[in-house]
Amino acid sequence: MTEQHPRHARQSDIDVLVAGAGPTGSTLAADLLRRGLRVRVVNKAPHAFEGSRAKGIQPRTQEVLEDFGVLHEAHAEGGPYPLAGLHLGPVTAPWKMQQRNKPTPDVPYPNVLLLPQYRTDAILHRLLERLGTSIEYGVALEGFEQDAEGVTSTLSTGERVRSKYLVGADGGASAVREATGLGFVGETDDSDKTLIIDCTIDGLSRDRWHMWPRASAGACPLPHSDQFQVMIRLKAGETPNLDHAALADQFHSLVGLKLRDITWVSVFRPNVRLVEHYRQGRVFLAGDAAHVHTPAGAQGLNTGMQDAYNLGWKLGQVIAGGPDSLLDSYEAERLPIAAGVLGKSSELYQSMTKQSVAGLKRDDEERQLGLTYTGGPLAPANAPATKTLHVGDRAPDAPCTAPGSSRLFDILQGPHFTLLAFGSDATEALPKLNWPTEGAELHRYAVRDGRGIDSGFLTDTTGQLSRIYGVEGDALVLVRPDGYIGAIITTDWTASFAAAAEAFTPR
Repeated sequence: MTEQHPRHARQSDIDVLVAGAGPTGSTLAADLLRRGLRVRVVNKAPHAFEGSRAKGIQPRTQEVLEDFGVLHEAHAEGGPYPLAGLHLGPVTAPWKMQQRNKPTPDVPYPNVLLLPQYRTDAILHRLLERLGTSIEYGVALEGFEQDAEGVTSTLSTGERVRSKYLVGADGGASAVREATGLGFVGETDDSDKTLIIDCTIDGLSRDRWHMWPRASAGACPLPHSDQFQVMIRLKAGETPNLDHAALADQFHSLVGLKLRDITWVSVFRPNVRLVEHYRQGRVFLAGDAAHVHTPAGAQGLNTGMQDAYNLGWKLGQVIAGGPDSLLDSYEAERLPIAAGVLGKSSELYQSMTKQSVAGLKRDDEERQLGLTYTGGPLAPANAPATKTLHVGDRAPDAPCTAPGSSRLFDILQGPHFTLLAFGSDATEALPKLNWPTEGAELHRYAVRDGRGIDSGFLTDTTGQLSRIYGVEGDALVLVRPDGYIGAIITTDWTASFAAAAEAFTPR
């Protein structure tokens, strides 16, 4: 357990200061804490976020939550998305927004999870508590200065905090980003406003995500509660009235139903922006501080959490003595992903704006399982590949047995690297490969056919592990701590592995 640091800590005594305790900042803090790093999390708001806002947890993000050991909490507190119910005059037509997929050996969580954002936050905040750190609410970052050794941040309490790195995960109006002076390129359409309301609705079934296209309104039932998330798109030039009675009257005039017991309300404006750079020296941006999206497709929260998942292990390795170039790879890998997500969410939002049914459809792209870093600085496009995987691809799950494990994700879970040896020659080389004692550990497993459980071996009882990983013959497959393929080695084991490890490890 990481020791919690006092509010008035002496200079230079923490590794990373995280500004923002939403899903992105909390994910990053959790990842750093489980690496034994000294972390503080400050949050300008006086308490945790209370609304349902971003409510879709994509399959890839569920895998992140499983790695942190909290996916069971998310599944217990969330649920599947219901069918859409399109209210077209007196007729309500069912509509399947997204394909309901069955789990497969390589994709255990194939469907988006409906989970209000305040519950996602609460799950991550409980994890931080278990890891020994409490969020410092009501504490804003007011400025910072950085030098070659670290960052000195000034907090609203008057405290000056010295850290090795500062990460701004403080939302679209990020104070950290503002202080860097980096441009936030894009546009905000102030003429296009949508109300988002958490409330109860009398007389409305909970087995549909109700949509009234002609009224530009919708109501999605939130799991394990009697609440709905209501969205009402305002007319051009319409000024929102956030008085609860006025909101109830407005909803009734649009769809003929009564809403009550409002617990949260917000006004959303389409805001599509991308920061120029994710890094400025020892300062990093993540989540909405780096990119903001339309709500269509449930991409923003997921992209932010995966930013943090990409950055956390890299900070850990560099603090342990790894190459600084590893931190440059954060922007190189994540900025193109955010740019693509911005384009996709904007495309879906425009379809919805035109009241096109196509805008309601969701497909595999939104699940974020196919996102790859191939072609980036840590995954050259010409690197060796298997029949199914390239360096930089997501490492899929697969059935296999080892002590206490029945699937590969059990083996990958944790802050370590994992090295799989397929074939006799690779297995023979496995224990001879050098790995530094500093930084993340390397867990080594030889893959063998047959049955039984032996320490140090993964038994591919069904042959699906080799098939899913596309390995024929001998190969070493290195999996990064964030669950992406770090290297595929098929010859000259010692030298090739040393060259691959050099990009990731302390020297």
